[in-house]
Amino acid sequence: MQNDTTLIQDLKNKDERALALLYDKYSGAIYSVILKMIRDEGKAQNLLQDTFMTVWDKAESYDEAKGRFYTWVYRIAKNKTLNALRKTDPLIQTDDFSVHTNKADVISIEPHYLELNGAVTTLEDHHKEAIELVYFKGLTHREAHEAMNVPLGTFKSYIRQALKQLRDTYAKTLSLVLLILNAL
Repeated sequence: MQNDTTLIQDLKNKDERALALLYDKYSGAIYSVILKMIRDEGKAQNLLQDTFMTVWDKAESYDEAKGRFYTWVYRIAKNKTLNALRKTDPLIQTDDFSVHTNKADVISIEPHYLELNGAVTTLEDHHKEAIELVYFKGLTHREAHEAMNVPLGTFKSYIRQALKQLRDTYAKTLSLVLLILNAL
């Protein structure tokens, strides 16, 4: 087998065979490092491939005087793995300031829900909490009044008052939207 110096020089000259030979020589050790860090075989395989794509793209920046080739590849792999571990799912914020983890959730939401949710944010805190517990979290009135630590009758009163306010607010918003649309 050729020595690393010749292979690295060939790699810098964009020789695919040199990349393949260096991959064969170092990929097992690099994969092991990535796998220990990320603990997911699929992601580790993708990161290994990404590492060697970077090796191919940046081969000319490798300097033998600064360290061994393995150390250079190891640093690339480590940085890519750390970046992958830091990366979280992007959150998408909508007009009503709710946050979703994927665009499909945002698209599937009914416009009327967004208007209603916007109206809920205008409620007093205890009314908002009561509505959220029952209608958004799915608790029964008994479970929700215990969660809020108020008597059941008081809790039901909160719900009635909140629903009345929402009806009024939603009707005003809908009337305003229709008025604006008619003006156009």
